[in-house]
Amino acid sequence: MTWQGKVLRVDLSAGTHDIEPLNREWADLYLGERGLATKYLWENMDPKADPMGPENVLIFATGPLTGTMSSTSGRYAVVTKGPLTGAIACSNSGGKFGADLKYAGYDLLIVEGRAPKPVYLHIVDESVEILPADDIWGTTVWNTEAWIKARHQNPRLKVASIGEAGEKGVLYACVVNDLHRAAGRSGVGAVMGSKNLKAVACHGTRGVRVEDPKRFMAAVKATHKLLAESEGRQDLTENGTDSMIDMMQEFGGLPTRNFQEVQFEGTDKLNPAAMKATKPNGHRNLVTNKACFGCTIACGRIAHIDKDHFTIVNRPEYRLASGGLEYETAYAFGPVVGIDDIDALTFASYLMNEHGMDPISFGGTLAAAMELFEMGVLTEKDTDGVPLNFGNAEALTVMAEKTGKGEGFGQVLGLGSKRMCEKYGHPELFMGVKGQEFAGYDSRALQGMGLGYATGNRGACHLKHDTFAEDMEDQTGQGKAKPCKESQDRTAMIDSTGLCLFTTAAWGVEEFCQQIDAACAGDWTPERLIEIGERVWNLERQFNLAAGLTAADDNLPKRLLEIPAPSGTAKGKVNELAKMLPEYYAERGWTAEGVPTNETLSRLGL
Repeated sequence: MTWQGKVLRVDLSAGTHDIEPLNREWADLYLGERGLATKYLWENMDPKADPMGPENVLIFATGPLTGTMSSTSGRYAVVTKGPLTGAIACSNSGGKFGADLKYAGYDLLIVEGRAPKPVYLHIVDESVEILPADDIWGTTVWNTEAWIKARHQNPRLKVASIGEAGEKGVLYACVVNDLHRAAGRSGVGAVMGSKNLKAVACHGTRGVRVEDPKRFMAAVKATHKLLAESEGRQDLTENGTDSMIDMMQEFGGLPTRNFQEVQFEGTDKLNPAAMKATKPNGHRNLVTNKACFGCTIACGRIAHIDKDHFTIVNRPEYRLASGGLEYETAYAFGPVVGIDDIDALTFASYLMNEHGMDPISFGGTLAAAMELFEMGVLTEKDTDGVPLNFGNAEALTVMAEKTGKGEGFGQVLGLGSKRMCEKYGHPELFMGVKGQEFAGYDSRALQGMGLGYATGNRGACHLKHDTFAEDMEDQTGQGKAKPCKESQDRTAMIDSTGLCLFTTAAWGVEEFCQQIDAACAGDWTPERLIEIGERVWNLERQFNLAAGLTAADDNLPKRLLEIPAPSGTAKGKVNELAKMLPEYYAERGWTAEGVPTNETLSRLGL
């Protein structure tokens, strides 16, 4: 139970769709969402395929607990080959879209081929239509969602769509649902755009069924209570994720000015206290918090921009309340580009949601461009007359819009920082792994984070492993390989359930197991779930190796390996990847070249 037992397969080239039975053997081995989609991707495409070609496959996947009474059960994932990295891409999102895809009766939506003209999918239970999107092609996510709901006279439709960034091939374009929730990283929106697919609109009425309702509700009640009483949950509810900005500032792990520094003097203008502060004119950035479907945490922020701020003085259409700053957005538009204007950051965040772009990659790319500008490699002639100095809030907002629309220097920024830095002869300024920009943690201070960045299957990522406790206790590479590997397996499992990683503020593997075991047929143990996570991680690795990646891609920039942190708790230290990586490969049961051994593959059924 909880699996709906159906997969919707859409061939855009042929303009057809089919409903096929879910492969239950694969579901038992890979669970759902991230894991199950990875298996379907592996079996349905050549990993060497061009990410922007019709041979690439785009999968929207729910988990077995998506749409249930479990807390945070609104998650879904978009899995494909990412154009930013050339590696497997798995981007996770909340909001309400995932639950409605599940309620429509589908565990996965598989999109193949490329439509000859722009289209969108309209799904209401068994009714599936491929409809023309000419009227919304070239418009924003916000316009697209409103247009589709009005077109079908159905305000209950949940819409996942791309903006102009996805249409124009910004390599870190994302898929946005519910206006400001996003499958954000690795360019999944660019893949969607390459298929001429503007949106997926979905409404489901089927509901879900669990194997043992009485036992499941008992597990839900117990886990809800644990979450409610957790200090970590309470902080997320009260402050959102942005409280990390103060923690990283104090610790000395806050990447600043393209990782040239590790602490930023303007955090008190960007932190949760600043979001809640009331200005002399009565303006307060934070309006309220918000929860995704089924969530009892409500870490989302809803904010608005000061009506007197330069970004909206003459643009009344942005005088609205919408998605506010989370930590990664605050980091990417703040410290890493040297800006402390909270309203400018909020406006840029609006543009990311409106046009459909990953703020982490955009901010990282702009930071590299700013360093190139201050070095004299770029001039105002290159940058459309805009001085790209660190700290220039107007440059942030102008370039965010230019990139979203694919205009001027925004087209260069849309390449991502790896390609942009190579274009201008300074590849060493790219701060990321496998083509994907770093999140807001400097790995000279957080050694395990650096190892997780380097070995991340989707490129640099802070959400696919968790070594925070070990990193905060010890700023060396000693003993980081094992917790990195174990947390990668654990998060791969959690990403496959249909629930949110933030539940780990209170839950361990046992709590996930209680809910899975009551909801799904069969016997589920913590050991089985962790093995599923390990299987998923290794299959992703197999995909990347088949795509042409090697151990050489498990690396960090020289800036982090050779230039010591200038301040903070790790002052004078560099990342010790050379020590950690061989230990990590051994923990994984891989060769010295980073290839899973036959023994490991056999043990995991791969």
